[in-house]
Amino acid sequence: MIVELSPEQRSAWDRFRAFADKEVAPYAAEFDQEEAISDRVVRSLAEAGHLAAPVAARHGGGGLDWVAYGLLTEELGRACQNIRNFVAVEDMVAHSIERWGEPTQRERWIGPIRRGEKVAAFALTEPGVGSDAGAIEALAEKTTVAGATGFTLRGVKKWISYAQLADLFLVFAKLDGQHTAFLVERDNPGLTVTPIRGLLGLRGSMLGEVVLDDCRVPADAMIGRPGMGLTFVASAALDLGRYSTAWGSVGLAYACLDASVRYADEREQYGVPISDHQLVRRMLADMVTDITATRLLCHEAGVAKEHGSSDAVNLTLMAKYRASVLANRSADDAVQIHGAAGVGAQAQVQRHYRDAKVMEIIEGTTQIQQSLLGRYAGQVIRRR
Repeated sequence: MIVELSPEQRSAWDRFRAFADKEVAPYAAEFDQEEAISDRVVRSLAEAGHLAAPVAARHGGGGLDWVAYGLLTEELGRACQNIRNFVAVEDMVAHSIERWGEPTQRERWIGPIRRGEKVAAFALTEPGVGSDAGAIEALAEKTTVAGATGFTLRGVKKWISYAQLADLFLVFAKLDGQHTAFLVERDNPGLTVTPIRGLLGLRGSMLGEVVLDDCRVPADAMIGRPGMGLTFVASAALDLGRYSTAWGSVGLAYACLDASVRYADEREQYGVPISDHQLVRRMLADMVTDITATRLLCHEAGVAKEHGSSDAVNLTLMAKYRASVLANRSADDAVQIHGAAGVGAQAQVQRHYRDAKVMEIIEGTTQIQQSLLGRYAGQVIRRR
């Protein structure tokens, strides 16, 4: 990658790659088949300092800069999208608590999340609400019981990553018509989780449906103020999620390229390796060129985030859009290059193919991002 990385970032990238190769990649197929990740990998992530990594050190996080964080998520995405997704979810919640929470909330939750002692889940999506997050139907009501003021939550959240494992949920609901965020512990009466299995991709992400049936939380469970839930808390968290997905999609595309090059050099047809066939070379050429270009786009988004640029959100949208499309195309070509060997249940590229499709759906669908970026195109033109 011909970009300006600091010596510290280059050293970190080497560490991230070594960690992914040793602690994650050997177990990726198992996580996919078992539809669950292991406690061992959570401990490994925590011990390596890879949880809550972008949270400021003064708030209990790792203090990792955004470009280095992108390199971490690329390597995790190359090794296993389920683990990349796990880290993203933990960071989305930890970052929300850091940015919008009270000091007592930061002290209570960020450290345990970073140490892997508590698993967090981001509970925004509902059964009938997808991209239009403003249409959520979950409700919060201010209530007083035995002289103690708190909130009662009612509603259903669905497709929640790591809901099966979570100790803490960042839940979004409407309080007097205003979008508001709450921290809800798993053992709160009225909260139940039903596992969702048999997914197309990201099968190890332990999705669940979360039902809030008169689930009561204390007053200090609110993050930020009423009305901040969607515009501030969720938006910032989703921006982090898109950034992780963008870099992770580059990692997935790279895994497809790696597997394809190895197979094409070994597999012979008509007396020569299939890597000598021009149409196979075209697919490999497109993969390596597009991976390089998209990684640069992700890097630009990271630099913009690091410097607080007003373009950071749109550059992240652009990176996620292009990278998720790249992941799909690369996975499709990888399966094609492998032929029958690529469609078997044990085939690595078959798993990449399924995971890649999910990249175009999570953290905003491709079509929603095209709509937003189409609007942004006008802003770019008017600036010149």
